[in-house]
Amino acid sequence: MKGTGELPNHVADQVCDLGHARRLAGMSAARTLGFSGISVPAVGIGCNAFGARIDADRVHQVVDAALEHDVAFFDTADTYGLGASEELLGRAIKGRRDRVVIATKFGMDMQGVNGDDGGRRGSAAYVRTAVEASLRRLGVDHIDLYQFHTPDPGTPIEETLEALDALVTAGKVRAIGCSNMQAWQVVDASWQSRTRGLAAFATAQNEYSLYNRTAETELVPACQSLGVGILPYFPLAYGLLTGKYRRGEQAPEGTRLALQSTRLENADWDRIEALQDFADGHGVPLLDLAIGGLAAQPGVASVIAGVTSAEQVAANAAAGRWTPTPDQLEELAFLGRPTMSYTTFAP
Repeated sequence: MKGTGELPNHVADQVCDLGHARRLAGMSAARTLGFSGISVPAVGIGCNAFGARIDADRVHQVVDAALEHDVAFFDTADTYGLGASEELLGRAIKGRRDRVVIATKFGMDMQGVNGDDGGRRGSAAYVRTAVEASLRRLGVDHIDLYQFHTPDPGTPIEETLEALDALVTAGKVRAIGCSNMQAWQVVDASWQSRTRGLAAFATAQNEYSLYNRTAETELVPACQSLGVGILPYFPLAYGLLTGKYRRGEQAPEGTRLALQSTRLENADWDRIEALQDFADGHGVPLLDLAIGGLAAQPGVASVIAGVTSAEQVAANAAAGRWTPTPDQLEELAFLGRPTMSYTTFAP
């Protein structure tokens, strides 16, 4: 099959499984990680605060809440806390691995924690080192979704894909994804996988929110054409879409942006207020619009929202259950329509 342009058998099987799931549940009801067939909720738990802003006890509470509210899809990365996030998540899910979906990432600077990477964190050797370290920290024998965190300009993408394909074949990884890639890079990677008979990126995780919709210019159409599921991060635009902040007012004490005043000063308040007016006009909280409205956008597999408490898990899960009507989606499409393409953390 290598070099034929066809999908490898394990990827083709996943596509068939996805088609079967959609026929059973209906296209709108199906939520999977792209063509992988791995089921996920509308909202995932971003774990970047684990080990940085919240300790082991709070992480355990977050995991408990995610299981309680049926949003036990956890997205972490080896670079979060230089391994601390993976370690704390691993401890919190111990004994209940079969009830969660775990996604992690590799490819950003680990400051030597994974050894000397020579600046080539997409190389085959580094991929093998990184996955073993993540498996050890998580305390699991496989990772559901293993994501290339950011492109490595010094390593051909085919080398990275061949290394990831070997992990899928070995059963250490169920599916692979990319993050912070531009649309052309996602398309190129897909082509390399198909022509070489390798596992392909099933997901793309990039910054995307109803405040920042630049992903819609190129990335979203590319992913839709390839069957790649989109995993938006920063869905609340650093907190601007939580409904806590107002134009010309100081951030409430104790909130995230109380310590990041420049974000408030430089915010596009016309865009935020347009979304707030939409939410008010339809009788929904801005948080529900930000998460539920984004989850309803074409190609979105699951919305990755970072949390620091069980209460935030509950609120985000509830927000993800709000589903806009077709008329509301059409109206929403005109709010904050992008005029340029931009990729966060692109090298």
